[in-house]
Amino acid sequence: MVILTLNCGSSSAKYQVYDWEAKDVLAVGVVEKVTVGGSFIKHQVKGREEVVINHDCATHTEAVDLIIKTLTDSRIGCIADMRVIKAVGHRVLHGGDKFTKSVIVDDAAMAAFNEVKDLGPLHNPANIMGIEAAKRVLPEVPHAAVMDTAWHQTMPPSSFLYALPYEWYENYSVRRYGFHGTSFLYTAKRAAVLLGKKPFETNLIICHLGNGSSVNAVKDGCSFDTSMGITPLEGLVMGTRSGDADLAMPFYVMRKTGMSCAEMESALNKKSGLFGITGGLSDRRDIQKAAEAGDKRAALAQDIEAHRVKKYIGGYQAVLGRVDALVLTAGVGEFSVFMRGKILEGLEGIGIVYDPAKNALSHTRNTETLISKPESKVPIYVIPTDEELVMTEDAYALMAGTYDLHTKFTYSFQSPGYVNKSRAAGLKEELAAHPELASIVAKPGAPA
Repeated sequence: MVILTLNCGSSSAKYQVYDWEAKDVLAVGVVEKVTVGGSFIKHQVKGREEVVINHDCATHTEAVDLIIKTLTDSRIGCIADMRVIKAVGHRVLHGGDKFTKSVIVDDAAMAAFNEVKDLGPLHNPANIMGIEAAKRVLPEVPHAAVMDTAWHQTMPPSSFLYALPYEWYENYSVRRYGFHGTSFLYTAKRAAVLLGKKPFETNLIICHLGNGSSVNAVKDGCSFDTSMGITPLEGLVMGTRSGDADLAMPFYVMRKTGMSCAEMESALNKKSGLFGITGGLSDRRDIQKAAEAGDKRAALAQDIEAHRVKKYIGGYQAVLGRVDALVLTAGVGEFSVFMRGKILEGLEGIGIVYDPAKNALSHTRNTETLISKPESKVPIYVIPTDEELVMTEDAYALMAGTYDLHTKFTYSFQSPGYVNKSRAAGLKEELAAHPELASIVAKPGAPA
C-alpha cells in the first residue's frame, strides 16, 4: 500500500511517497516557484540521484499534475501508475477552531477550509487548490487533511484569548490559533521517548526554527501556549515576517506613508523580519556570510532573532514551572550551529546549559542529538522533525478507521524501538565519515 502526502505552500508543493508495508519512503520532492515563474521540480527516488526538471507551473493545480507525471514516469518515477496509491494526506495551514484533529476531506471539511481561508490568506488557498487537484486525479481514494492548528486546540482560554473586545472572538473568531502543529506533535512524542517518560507527563519547550518560526509550550504532553497567533505573523523574528510588534505601529506608518491596508499586510509578511532588517536577506546562510564579512545589519538581525527566541524560552519556562526538555527542530534548529549557540548562550541562569562542542557536532537530519552539558537541569535535544510521517500515519489511520485525537492515539514513532529506515541508512554513512557524531546521538530513556 502506498500513501502520498502533499504540502502545498504559498509558492511550493512538497510531496512524499511512502510504502506502508515496508515502512519506508519511496520518493520525496518539491515543486518550487509555483505561481511566480521559473518553476522547477526536485525529485529523488530512494537509492537514486536527485533529478531537477524545469517546468512552469502557474497554479498549484499544474504543480500537482507535474508531481503525478513525475511519480509515474517510466524512467525517473517510483510507481507504475496512480492506482497503487490508496490514501493521500494533505497539509492544511489553518483550520480555525473547527478541527481538533485530522479529518477525511469531504464537502463539509472543504466548506470549513474555505470559510476560514481569510485567516490564512498566504497558505489556505494553495492548500485548497492542492486538495482539489489531487481529488480530481485520485477521486476514489480517501484524502485526509492534517491541520497545523489542530494540535493547539488544547490551549486554555488564558493562552488563546487576546485582551480585545470579547465580541471580536464571539463574532469573528479572533483568537490565538498557533501553527507548526504537525511538527510539534512529532517532536513532543519523540522527546517523551528520549526522556523515558510517558508523553502526558512531559513538559517541554519546543522551538521550530525555519523560514517560519514558532515556539510551543507543551504541558502534560499537550499544547499549552504558542508564539504564533491568529495568523503565522505573530511571535518570533522570521525570514520575512516581523513577529511581535506594537499593534499601533502599522497605523502610524500608514498615516506617514499613505500605505494601504493590503500594502501594510504584505510588508509585515513579506518584507519584514530578517529580510527587513538586513535589507534583502532572509536565508540564514546568506546572513551568516554577510555578518562574517562585516555587514553590521546582518549581525544585528542575528542578535534580534536570538534575543526574541530567548525571551520566549524564558517566558514559557515561567508558565510551565517544570521543564523536562528544550527541543530545537526544523531547518535552522536542526542545522544552524551558529544560531543555536547564539540562542542558548547565557541561559545558565534558568538551568539550560549547552555544550558548544556538542552543538558543533550536531548538523544532521538523520538522528536525534543531545547537546546539553551533564550539569544542565534541562536536557537540550535537537530532534529532526518529520511532518510527512505524521501526515502519512494520520491518512492511513483515517482510511482504516482507527484514528483518534493524539491523546487517544499512538503513533509508530512513540515506540523506543522506532527506526526511520531512510534516516538510519543516512546516519550509517555519516558515522563512517564522522565517527565523533556517535558521542551526541540521543538514546531513548537516557536524557543525561
